[in-house]
Amino acid sequence: MQTLDEQQRQRLLHGVDEIGHQVMDVYRRDFDVETKADNSPLTEADLLANRLLTALLQEVLPDTPVLSEEAKQASYDVRRHWTRYWLIDPIDGTKEFVKRSDEFTINVALIENGVPVFGIVQAPALQQTWWGQSGVGAFKRSGGESHDIQARVLPSPEQTRWKIVGSRSHGAAAFEAFCRELPSHERVSMGSSLKLCLVAEGVADLYPRLAPTCEWDTAAAHGVVLAAGGDVLDARTLEPLRYNRKESLKNPFFIVCKGSDERWVKALKNAVSLI
Repeated sequence: MQTLDEQQRQRLLHGVDEIGHQVMDVYRRDFDVETKADNSPLTEADLLANRLLTALLQEVLPDTPVLSEEAKQASYDVRRHWTRYWLIDPIDGTKEFVKRSDEFTINVALIENGVPVFGIVQAPALQQTWWGQSGVGAFKRSGGESHDIQARVLPSPEQTRWKIVGSRSHGAAAFEAFCRELPSHERVSMGSSLKLCLVAEGVADLYPRLAPTCEWDTAAAHGVVLAAGGDVLDARTLEPLRYNRKESLKNPFFIVCKGSDERWVKALKNAVSLI
């Protein structure tokens, strides 16, 4: 199945840039915050980004369904027939947006047969964008410049300390259990889907996610990780994470990495057993 050509990629990147500017207009002023049924926050920026992204994606691939966190989701009876669809999280890290921590992202993924083959993650407040496409590569744009990125091969901890990225607010006990069994390492805390991007660009080595996420939380950055040569694996089975395989849109626990090492595999197994 053909993915996206250069013209389509550039239209998407330019379009997401424009949406990021409009999101920042909201971010810089006072805005109302609602509470959704799951007690998560919702702002006008979420709704604005959802509307603009949906229009952009329908322009680029008119006959391709869009699945979004901020819109009514199709039932699995409908979704299971999709071989290709857009999966978006208009604002990932809305709590960070509300706190004005800058660590929120706009996320766009193209899924083909359960695999994210293209992804854009933009952090408009940080003026950084990560994107990648299978067979093309992965890239980071920052300060008006773009360069290719690669997940790094896990170094020998005797020579270079591993860098482990984790959430500031989710799954802390399991994360601590995981880290206790690792060799020499340092930790990096980050919000939203930026954590996966750190592994994609080789800034971090491992990101164990041992707390709930949904498919739209991870798909775009997952696409970048894959294009950068990394992996996103089910934490229990160590099989590749896949999308649209069941009624629920919740992900299993997972780990982002490049390659395997028996030390982190053992630490992960023990951490998961405690949950």
